Amino acid sequence: MEEQPLRRVGIAGAGTMGRGIAQVFAQRGWQVVLSDPVKAQLSSAMDAIARGLDREVGKARLAHDRKKEALSRIEPASELGRMASVDLVVEAVSESLQVKQAVFGQLNEICRAGAILASNTSSISIARLASASGRPAETVGMHFMNPVPVMELVEVVRGPETSRETLSATHRIVKGLGKTPVEVNDAPGFVSNRVLMPMINEAVFCVHEGVGTAENVDAIMKLGMNHPMGPLALADLIGLDVCLDIMETLYGGFRDTKYRPCPLLKSMVTAGHLGRKTGRGFYRYGRRVPADS
Repeated sequence: MEEQPLRRVGIAGAGTMGRGIAQVFAQRGWQVVLSDPVKAQLSSAMDAIARGLDREVGKARLAHDRKKEALSRIEPASELGRMASVDLVVEAVSESLQVKQAVFGQLNEICRAGAILASNTSSISIARLASASGRPAETVGMHFMNPVPVMELVEVVRGPETSRETLSATHRIVKGLGKTPVEVNDAPGFVSNRVLMPMINEAVFCVHEGVGTAENVDAIMKLGMNHPMGPLALADLIGLDVCLDIMETLYGGFRDTKYRPCPLLKSMVTAGHLGRKTGRGFYRYGRRVPADS
């Protein structure tokens, strides 16, 4: 892999994570192709990115003229084929192995030789995605945290066949975005969600078993453990459907009952109470916000 600067990125998926990732790359001077098959999702994403850049301007972290420049660098596209010339793709579609494998299979046909294929997956095996990509040496995990423009960490996940060149380039890219890469090996949930999600799941069990209300569980974790946000409010921010997907990935990967999803979490997802993006989760919210793709 050449040591030349990489400056054109494709983001597959214009949901909550995809639009945040697109904003960060565009702010740092990258040309961005933001792809989603749902045109309404693309329109919503561009509006959300504009609001995100406005917040940066309001906090004096971005000049007003830079906002216009950043927006001009983002090309909305309803077809993955627009990614034929990118240097890097960050896949940010729904947390489903089958959906992600299908996207990686398409990217293998579309992307130029040498392009890095990264996944923003929060729990799914990079090895399985690498197999679908047909380019295991160029496939890597690039797990951004939500909200992407604010959070410093990017969990860089090394697959069994990820090359040292791909890892080195990924570290350089993350640092160039003003974030901190932390490398881990491939395993269900990696480190971040292998630790975080069982805590959230246990908090849900506390509510499910009547040990405490959502408000009291969160208050204890905030006041007693110095967490900036309680685990149930955090689950609402992440999306209860995403939390459930991750817990099921952990349970399927380890077959250990400590990763069994709480029945209350399952029932809330079935009822469509997914957290902030639907206006109702463990708490109620004033307005519905766009769901992740």
